[in-house]
Amino acid sequence: MAGDQKAKGKMEEAKGKAKEAAGRAVGNERMTAEGRAEQAKGDARQAKEKAKDAFKH
Repeated sequence: MAGDQKAKGKMEEAKGKAKEAAGRAVGNERMTAEGRAEQAKGDARQAKEKAKDAFKH
């Protein structure tokens, strides 16, 4: 299950980057901000899973 969460975090991060880039391209500040938020959520999920892995070993 931890691998699923890591993958989900990477997917959220990639989706956020794409959304941020699209927002910048069309000049939509809200979409850009949503993209940044999704990236942060993905980063947080990945960090949480890395911490879990560190305590397992």
